[in-house]
Amino acid sequence: MVAKVARKEPWRYSTAGISIALRVTPRGGRDDVDGIEQLSDGRSVLKVRVRAIADGGEANKAVLVLLAKSLGVPKASVKLLSGATSRLKQVAVDGDPVRLGETLRQLASAKSTD
Repeated sequence: MVAKVARKEPWRYSTAGISIALRVTPRGGRDDVDGIEQLSDGRSVLKVRVRAIADGGEANKAVLVLLAKSLGVPKASVKLLSGATSRLKQVAVDGDPVRLGETLRQLASAKSTD
């Protein structure tokens, strides 16, 4: 029997908002948050898929729009911090960190699977 490991949340709180570690799947068939995943190195990431292709920053734009809509913040409040050409990205979201964290927790728990 395998013991379940408690998942660490893939976001960090700050006074201005929250920063989120993402694993993005471009051309994923739909725009959606797919829950939390543990990477092989032990880090946790929020899995996100978008319909857009990874060409000319289209997938990055789609990710930012999806997160803004899912978290109920303006698009201008969501910024890509790192990972412009990688599936692994860091995104900052400005707003109330407690509300953002609770919303992310609800989104992730509704979708996470083991």
